[in-house]
Amino acid sequence: MSKAAVPCLRYQDAHAAIDWLCEAFGFEKHLVVPADDGGVAHAQLVRGGSMVMLGSARDDEFGALCALANDAGGSTQSTYFVVDAIDAHYRQAVAAGAEVVIEIRDEDYGGRGYSAKDPEGNLWNFGSYDPWADPT
Repeated sequence: MSKAAVPCLRYQDAHAAIDWLCEAFGFEKHLVVPADDGGVAHAQLVRGGSMVMLGSARDDEFGALCALANDAGGSTQSTYFVVDAIDAHYRQAVAAGAEVVIEIRDEDYGGRGYSAKDPEGNLWNFGSYDPWADPT
């Protein structure tokens, strides 16, 4: 049995993205591997029991498969993270300048959440709804 799915993203300025994601969304640096060209070869950010991996955009085999969100005219995928204190998380993101694209609200399926874009146009979703929780 696998342990988890880990979203992977590429950024034009991965160093700035790492700092911003930590400030705005409460991630913590788990591992940051510098690239020879001054970028980020590989980074792992954690928040609770979740992780996201990212690196600098590069002209390589994997990079040829990935468009940057802003180059694609917006995000083509999004990630969802379960957050216990969703209202406080929302306030932290707004204070850090996150572009909120769906305001915080109660959801019909349960929980509360919002959606925001990072400075490079990637779409992030945060909410208190936990699909793994026992529904009873």
